[in-house]
Order: sequence, then structure tokens, then C-alpha cells
Amino acid sequence: MSRPLARRGALKLLAGGSASALAVAQAPLAFAKEAAPLYKNANAPIPARVADLLARMTLAEKIAQIRGVWAGKGGMLSGLEFDPARASTNFPDGIGALGRPSDKRGTPGVGEASGGSRDRWRTPRQTVEFINALQKWALEDTRLGIPVLCHEESLHGYMATDATSFPQAIAMAGTFDPALLRRVHSKIADEMRARGVFYTLSPVVDIVRDPRWGRIEETFGEDPYLVSEMAVATVEGLQGPGKFERLAPNKIFATLKHMTGHGQPDSGTNAGPAETSERDLRENFFPPFRAVVERTSIGAVMPSYNEIDGIPSHSNIWLLGKILRGEWGFDGIISSDYNGIDQLNSLHHVAADDAEAARLALAAGVDSELPDGQAFLTLANQVAAGTVDTALIDRACARMLTFKMRAGLFENPYGDADRTEAVTGDAAGRALALEAARKSLCLLTNNGVLPLDAAKMGKVAVIGPNHDIVRFGGYSSVPKQAVTLLEGLRQAAPQVQFVSAQGVFITESDDRSVDLIELFPRQRNLQLIDQAVSVAKTADTIVLAIGDTEQTSREGFAVTHLGDRDDLDIVGEQNELVDAIAALGKPLVVCAINGRPPSWPNVMAKADAVLECWYSGQEGGTAIAEALLGKINPGAKLPVSVVRDVGQVPLFYNHKPTARRGYLFDDAAPLFPFGHGLSYTTFEISEPRLSATQVAASQSVDVEATVTNTGARAGDEVVQLYITRTEVPVTQPVLLLKGFERVTLQPGESRTVRFTLTPKQLAYWDRAMNEVNGPGPVAVHVGNSSASLKSAGFVVT
Repeated sequence: MSRPLARRGALKLLAGGSASALAVAQAPLAFAKEAAPLYKNANAPIPARVADLLARMTLAEKIAQIRGVWAGKGGMLSGLEFDPARASTNFPDGIGALGRPSDKRGTPGVGEASGGSRDRWRTPRQTVEFINALQKWALEDTRLGIPVLCHEESLHGYMATDATSFPQAIAMAGTFDPALLRRVHSKIADEMRARGVFYTLSPVVDIVRDPRWGRIEETFGEDPYLVSEMAVATVEGLQGPGKFERLAPNKIFATLKHMTGHGQPDSGTNAGPAETSERDLRENFFPPFRAVVERTSIGAVMPSYNEIDGIPSHSNIWLLGKILRGEWGFDGIISSDYNGIDQLNSLHHVAADDAEAARLALAAGVDSELPDGQAFLTLANQVAAGTVDTALIDRACARMLTFKMRAGLFENPYGDADRTEAVTGDAAGRALALEAARKSLCLLTNNGVLPLDAAKMGKVAVIGPNHDIVRFGGYSSVPKQAVTLLEGLRQAAPQVQFVSAQGVFITESDDRSVDLIELFPRQRNLQLIDQAVSVAKTADTIVLAIGDTEQTSREGFAVTHLGDRDDLDIVGEQNELVDAIAALGKPLVVCAINGRPPSWPNVMAKADAVLECWYSGQEGGTAIAEALLGKINPGAKLPVSVVRDVGQVPLFYNHKPTARRGYLFDDAAPLFPFGHGLSYTTFEISEPRLSATQVAASQSVDVEATVTNTGARAGDEVVQLYITRTEVPVTQPVLLLKGFERVTLQPGESRTVRFTLTPKQLAYWDRAMNEVNGPGPVAVHVGNSSASLKSAGFVVT
């Protein structure tokens, strides 16, 4: 006789569970003998608690647990306040998940508030009050007292008012500093958990190979190894390290997104098909997801909007079942992307209606439909009609209940308003945001004009569309404080005379929430350029802040809300501004404040120095000013290859040997290679020294290299380790990053950096799609970018 599905399903959901816990889950549960329901006993094994609770639930209550509420929040509100009577009327079976409690969705007037405005958001205290009232209702006024799973966004800081805003993800990747990411995301978790949020839809661990894609700023770059290490560090910061059963205090569950192929969509447009193969998936797109699943207790995974080989990810049994849950052993929840299930009908046309979309997603293993669960709303009728097996609903519900118990929601789902106000955007967060901004700045070019000398640079003109505004990028709210570049310069060098001019505006507005985006009128920009030139003529040195806005690079989530581009150069009249300013012949420093990689050949040719700032967060203005004035030394590297123009796309450093052969009349090399980044000092990295020249397939090889600061300033260098495998049965990339370390050295100081190449790092997928470390030569390369390397080698026998 088989066990009840509730208990069978629960067995697979416990991370780090003991043998006794499993035994309890498998044994018959004497519900009637419990003094109180077993599921309310925090000391009981989680599988047993889940089995107990599931056995008590009606079908309607189970379906409620696997649906979300977001746009429907108005059904639980009276004005801005939570209304338990309205909630009981409109959600009689409870609420499984609730989206973004910090926003005012569902309240009157919020639709008219602008995207970056505080009018769209609750204050920190209001958020806690709303969450606490919601959870009090869920625990005390619903039949079974099941708490609500509230989720928020935290791509580069908690997306809520007053929370600390850190540099955008692509900027954080450029730090090549996983320890920094752990600290940053630990702070993010602390600010979220204080408000009563236990679950975040972050991080994005897609590798990105198409800069036309508007979401490139949300990623950790193009390389599977770098993205894997940054992803693991991020998850460890949010959740805590290693494997565990229950969340620790001040930690939250994370979500890996988007599985997968999302970062190389057809034509570079969001949600476009991923034209890839199983081999490409295993070699490039899978590794970050796999690394996090195998090395942490990641709480959730989110499927991607796109399709792979004709199968949309939200209905891909092979992807979510065989690979994610089967090969890798993932035991958390699979949560849909917003509207990802109903798009099986409306976008992909593989389902006739929401009912069929629900069946496809549930069969593939999607456990929770966000944001409002419209497709899963059809499940009760489908069970009655015999088209859906209740076992699939039980499976998804069991996973959701397990997730809530692991989070500790049944015991204490509440936020702490006083603590929230104490830790949100506090001095520690501001200091950490400044450190992150400093470490994320990447010096692309420099003919010696940087660093500026405050005693010699004279009057400075600070010009450009991004000179006196903080660009945060997507998935951001309104932090407690923020510093513009102009403010940072004036604070850093109060004795210097700074003059300023707009130069151009890029777009008509800065509201990223609007659908239609219009460039600023050309004739008005030409007038502004004339005004900027007049100001620049009075100055001795010019700092030009150009790049993107949150409108020119963003998530294109609908055909009416686009964010991808077919041209990668700066938009509007920015190049004409550069030309006019450069023609003055004065020292010209460009600060690139942008979400896309800077494929700006005209700018690179005419500027004396270019500092890649990305979107550097709330303290970016201070950090950029410090870098320009030499108070800090930029040390970040590029986490992506930067193309010269769109005709080179896709371009990535780890290409196959037959790629990048060349073009007529142009250079096939990137504008800047992966791993590139200059310094105000110079470094020398030795040839790699290996522990062996011949090893068995089961053995590791230790690699050492000495890095020396050969210049006159202290600075950071990122030592990068790559390998090349040849003479194996399947083609291999010309280079593969397998290690990196960021080191800080004083002038004349040397340090030995050590790496270990394990058999797993040397492995590849053979012709039968087995992961093997086969025999053959291995070239080992070390250097400070993918284009500047020294080599040695060994042989796997």
C-alpha cells in the first residue's frame, strides 16, 4: 500500500532533515491524540507537520496556498489600512503569497503616482503595520491559521522606501569580490526581515550574451564561473551559508531567476526564444543555478519567460523536473514569474486557455502562481471535471507549507517597526553602499589626465544629463539619501570652483514606469549643447556625465512597455555633446553612468579618460568624485565583453575556436575585453606555477602566481585564472575563467595568489552528455584580463 501523497511529497522537501524526521513523516500520524494540532508544534519534524496540516485542508484552502495576491490587494484594504473583515469576505480560504507589501497597489490614486515617487510606497512603519495586521488575520481569523508568505524585490537593495540602495548588479559583479556581495546582501536581508518580509525574488543569475537586452544591468555578466560565485555569495548573504533546515534570525529566502536562457534572447528582445542547445545550456546557462542549488539551501527558483526548443520554461518538465529537481536535487519551491503561467496561453499559444496553462505548469512542477494566480484559480473546477489530479495540487501545496515552516512563519511572521526604522538606510548601510560603489568603479581608458589634481585642475565644468541626478536603475525605490556626482565633487573638493550645465536631456521624463518612451526634442537639446559649450569655455577641465536613464535600458515586459534596443551607442544628442565639448581641446573626463555596457566608440576616441560607473547606488556621487580626484584608486573589472557595435553581437570571451574569424573592413576584437580594468598604478603578474605537470583525472592541480604593485600608488588588482582544454572529443572554448582574487597592494608590495583546479573544474560534457574529466592537455593562464595572460600547462592522463 502506498503512503498518502501528502506524506510522500513532504519527504522530498526538507533540506538537511534528520533520519528521525523522515521516519516520523512516514509513520501514520495519530492526529486525534494530539493535544494541539501537530502542525502548530514548532519542535515537531517539518515533514510531519506538513503532512498533518495537509490532511486537514480543503481543496479550496490548498489552492489558495499556491496562488498569489498583488493587484487584488484592494480586496483586503480600506484606504491604506488592512481590513480583516474585507479580507475574510474576499479571501475566505486564506492567502498563500502576497506580493510587495511595501507598495500601495490596490489603494486609490496609486496608479497616478510616478514610478520613482514615494507616493507609490508605504513608509517603513506603514509596511510593518500592514504586514502585521495581515499576519494577525491569517493566524487568528482563518480556519487553520496559515500565515501569508510576503515577497519583495531586492536586486540591488530592498525595493522599498528608505532602504539602502547599492550599486546595480552588473556593477557589483565588476567588483570581483564575493565577500563584499555577502555583506551587502546580508544587510539587505536584515532590512527586509525587520519589516516582516521572509522571501525575496532575487538574485538574477542568468548569464548575459546580448547587450541589446534591456535587463543586462540586472545580471552578473557573461561568464558562468563569475556569475556562479557572485550568485552563491548573494544567496549566502540573504539566507546564510551552506545547508540548513530553518532560516536563521535576520535572514530571508532567496529566489534564483530566471531558469533559463533568458540572457541571450532571440533578437535581444525580452522573453524572446533562447536559441540554444542542451550542450550550451549545460556549459553556460546551467552552471550558476546548479552551483547555488548544490552549495546552498536556496529557497526558490523562478522559471524564465522564454522558450527553449519550443517548450516555454513554465511548462518544461525536463528543465524543472529532470534537471532542477532530479539531477541537482533542488527541494525548494518553484515560483512562477509574474504572469508566466497565463502567458502559456496569451504569449506562447501552447495552451488554449488559463485552465490548460494551469495544467501544464502544475505538471511541470510550478508550485506558486504569481502575481495573482488567475490560472490556478481554475483548478477547483478542473478537479471536479476530472482534468486535474489532486495529487499535483497536494504536491505544490506541501512544498509551500514546508517553505513557510522552514522560514519560521508559523511561529513569528511579524515585523518590528522600531527595529525597521533603526536598521533601514542606517549609517552602516550607507557606509557599506559607499564601499560597494568605490569597489565597483572601472577605469576603462586614461591617457594620464586622471586622477585630477585639485591644486592644478583649475575651474571644472561638470556637464551632462547624468551630472546632477542619481540613476538607480531598475528594481529600485527611493532611498533615505542619495548623492549626485556634482554634489560629490563639491563635497570632496570644496576649494575648487565647479560650474555646471545640463548639456542634453536624454528622454522626456525619468519615470521608468511609463509605457511610451520619447527622446528629448532634438532642437531643444542643440540649444542646451550651445549653452554647455559656453560654460565649458570658462573652465580648465571638463567632466562629462553621460549614459543611460532608467527608460533607455529596462525590462521590456510587454509590447506596450519596451526596454530593449537595436543600437548600443549612447542615444539622443549625447554624441553631439561629446563632439562639441571635445572640440574645445581641454582635458575631458567621461563618467559613464549607465545600465548597458558602453559600446561608445566615438566617446572612447575623444575622451582623455573614461570611468565606468554603472548605476552606482545612493553613494555613487561620493565614490565617483573620490575616484576622479585620486582619493581612491579604481580597481573593478568588466564582467562583460564590450562590443564595438551591434554587428558583433553576440560576442563573449569564452567562444569556440572557430568563432570570431574576422570581418571585412572592421576589427573583430571587442571594444573592451572581459576582465578589463585599469588602475592609477601598475601591476606585474608572474607566469603561473603549477604543482604538477601530469595528473590523474581524479587529482587536483594547485596554481600560484605572484602579483606585484610596480607603481607609486596603492591599488587593487584582480588576478584572473583561465584554462583551455584541447584534444578532447568535443569542442571547448578558447578560454574558461576558473578562478579570481582581488588583492590590495601598497607600492612595491608583492603577494602570492593561490588557486586549486579541481577535477570538477576541469570537467566537460562529452559526446554522450556525461560530465567527465577526460585525458588531454590543459593550458593554464593568469593575468589581469582575458586579453592579457601568461601561460603554463599540464596533462590529464
